[in-house]
Amino acid sequence: MKARYSTAWKSSTKPNKQRKYAHNAPLHIKNKFLSCSITKSLKNEHNTKHIRVKTKDTVKILRGEHKGKTGEITKVNIKDATVHIKDITRKKVNGQDAHIPIKPSNIQIIELDLKDEKRLKTLRKKKQKKETIEPKKEKTETKK
Repeated sequence: MKARYSTAWKSSTKPNKQRKYAHNAPLHIKNKFLSCSITKSLKNEHNTKHIRVKTKDTVKILRGEHKGKTGEITKVNIKDATVHIKDITRKKVNGQDAHIPIKPSNIQIIELDLKDEKRLKTLRKKKQKKETIEPKKEKTETKK
């Protein structure tokens, strides 16, 4: 019997294979599916284009029925790779409000929650790495 998850799998144009890969991926890989883009001002400040979403981040929805709305993340579901946003709900048949699960690829982070020390540490590492790479590029351009 074939393994449900293949570490050697690179890519496929078939959507069913892509869904199978994402569904059967272990949690440490599903965690990477939870990254989303950040605004230009945050890109310049932290020297990164994408970052993993966390609760208490303020985000803007870019796609779907609720496009343009902003809110705070209340729940991050690693297993389904979805995010729940504070005021983005729909009415259930019995009258209750239910949060709508949104994929991180359809949102953009407006404000980061920087109270988490681990997150600050990774942002500092990215910033230092970017700063050490940029001077090397400048030196090669001046020689020409």
